[in-house]
Amino acid sequence: MKTALLLIDIQNDYFPGGRMELEGPLQAAAWAGTLLSFFRENQYPTIHIQHVSTRSGATFFLPDTDGIQIHETIAPKKGELILTKHFPNSFRETNLLEFLKDLHVERLAISGMMTHMCVDATTRAAVDLGFPVMLAADACATRDLIYGENKIPAAQVHGAFLAALKSYGLVLPTSELVEKMKNE
Repeated sequence: MKTALLLIDIQNDYFPGGRMELEGPLQAAAWAGTLLSFFRENQYPTIHIQHVSTRSGATFFLPDTDGIQIHETIAPKKGELILTKHFPNSFRETNLLEFLKDLHVERLAISGMMTHMCVDATTRAAVDLGFPVMLAADACATRDLIYGENKIPAAQVHGAFLAALKSYGLVLPTSELVEKMKNE
């Protein structure tokens, strides 16, 4: 089954010193890098998704800032697609679906940031469009959220969204995802 890798929003603003620092972005990016290396070694399609915020009042991923740059840990190589998006769902108002169809991609491996937003929206959309999905749980990161008076720690946000996404596809550690692909 031809599989493509989506690396969603692994951008500078989510890392230390960025405008929207997440919990554990360096560890998640390291796992995303492991996944990226496997895809490169096997010459599988790789798509870097880059969010540029055009929404009024946005505070991060602002155009023409260092924060929108793809983090150095997974820097694209020549020939790897960089797809710009403006919404959490990577398929919305982009040519991602057409690109995947042109490559005859049948399945997606997904990693990225934030688990509760762009990773979630893109994973659900991919399944709605007919793609089986494998989500690399440790190659994703998120942040604490506030609901009313309650602070929900990033680990709980991450876990809750991964648990929900299990009904959409496989959710597994990077090492198991790579092993699964090696054994197919």
